[in-house]
Amino acid sequence: MAKEHFKRDKDHVNIGTIGHVDHGKTTLTAAITMVLAKKGLSEIKSFDAIDNAPEEKERGITINTSHVEYQTEKRHYAHVDCPGHADYVKNMVTGAAQMDGAILVCAATDGPMPQTREHILLARQVNVPRIVVFMNKVDMVDDEELLDLVEMELRDLLSFYQFDGDNSPVIRGSALGAMNGEAQWEDKIMELMNAVDTWIPLPPRDIDKPFLMPVEDVFSITGRGTVATGRIETGLVHTGDELEIIGLGAEGRKTVCTGVEMFRKILDDGQAGDNVGLLLRGVDKKEIKRGQILAKPKSITPHTRFKAEIYVLKKEEGGRHTPFHNKYRPQFYLRTLDVTGEIHLPEGREMVMPGDNVSIEVELIYPVAINIGLRFAIREGGRTVGAGQVTEIVE
Repeated sequence: MAKEHFKRDKDHVNIGTIGHVDHGKTTLTAAITMVLAKKGLSEIKSFDAIDNAPEEKERGITINTSHVEYQTEKRHYAHVDCPGHADYVKNMVTGAAQMDGAILVCAATDGPMPQTREHILLARQVNVPRIVVFMNKVDMVDDEELLDLVEMELRDLLSFYQFDGDNSPVIRGSALGAMNGEAQWEDKIMELMNAVDTWIPLPPRDIDKPFLMPVEDVFSITGRGTVATGRIETGLVHTGDELEIIGLGAEGRKTVCTGVEMFRKILDDGQAGDNVGLLLRGVDKKEIKRGQILAKPKSITPHTRFKAEIYVLKKEEGGRHTPFHNKYRPQFYLRTLDVTGEIHLPEGREMVMPGDNVSIEVELIYPVAINIGLRFAIREGGRTVGAGQVTEIVE
């Protein structure tokens, strides 16, 4: 059977379920697929199918994640669910599964718990724009006032971590009830999806952002000039566009793209996701190298200091066997470049153990093109010891 072509007639959004262990994240994920399947918008995924999440390798880190896809009347969703708390931390910190928004699941029987808090904090750190709350297991609570109390606590928690606690939708339901086909709880799942459709914003598409391509390789074609190859990260490039070479001392060096080559054909333009070769006017092969980036002039600047949220690999994951301390100097692998940087830990933090996640400030030994949300690996002697993403530019 031929593979079905991915239809692009609906806006695509990436979301995920977050929240404390055993509050019903996976049950809710299964319930969403079940209720939407009755409307012909999804395939049913059982609890077990989602719970037995396959292992994935992302930048040398093993993460268990389940990917489920479904549609509403308005949108197409890719939904991630993780079995374990550690998987959530790794997933969110390394950006392995991009989240344009999240569904926070909280059991009304328990109210907010430590991981409820931690997941909201992580969502804030890695710039998840908005959260919809699903208060689960409300069929097990008789007291309406208790439900109001839990909702108030959840809204306060969202506000505390700078989400819109006053206006974020809070849906009260029962994921298990919906799984069992009880109409009142199925309606609550539809109410939840309606809230997700309206409250979670559409992400800016990569193609609409300014042009940026990390340089992977450089070669010269006799009589034609220098070609830089790489995968276009964001934006579009057209023949005749002025581009800037950034990083590794080439600050502000401008050139013009005189041709875009893909699959050995010359094209007029290239776009985000394409692997291309760009023919550059007047640039000598020695003037451009792997690790630099080509970008729309003035769209991105090189920096040496940034803040980041990182996850440090455990020994069993191939990471360090010992903790590291303040002023630790590993290599940061940013796009196609390895550069040494010094890590500054938060005040009062003596050391970081393998398996921890932590907010750090990094000072690189020379300026590199960096933007918020950029993911990177931390390496030591050629092996990955951590991963993370940029949360703030300092200078």
